[in-house]
Amino acid sequence: MPGIDESLLEAMRLPGARGASVVDWISGLALGAVGDAPGGDAEATAAETAELARLATESGALALTGGGPGSPGEGSGKEPPVQDLIITNADSYHLLRFVTTTFDSTVFVHLWLDRREGNLALARIRLAEMADGLVLG
Repeated sequence: MPGIDESLLEAMRLPGARGASVVDWISGLALGAVGDAPGGDAEATAAETAELARLATESGALALTGGGPGSPGEGSGKEPPVQDLIITNADSYHLLRFVTTTFDSTVFVHLWLDRREGNLALARIRLAEMADGLVLG
């Protein structure tokens, strides 16, 4: 089972990867980062993406599982209510993949992809696999 550093290096092997980080969305701190960061500051990027993650996970409308009350994953505290967020802009993609853990899930992986070189579908699949195998601690 890979740790944070190994997982981030694996993410950077994806075509078009510009930077990657593991972030705690409660504190806004980067637990690890590799490559470039939008704006050049990995800590500022972690704080800003953590705010997006927090808004998505705490939003009643966005965090619904679709199965109604009592559906799988709702209220368990182990699975985040949102799987991932995708943000696109003129020259890049930002993919935030939430990590499921045995304790409260407050961690996500942020991958920054070049839009011309990256493959968003492949990145989403690989990031999900990476997040599932990530060992924190």
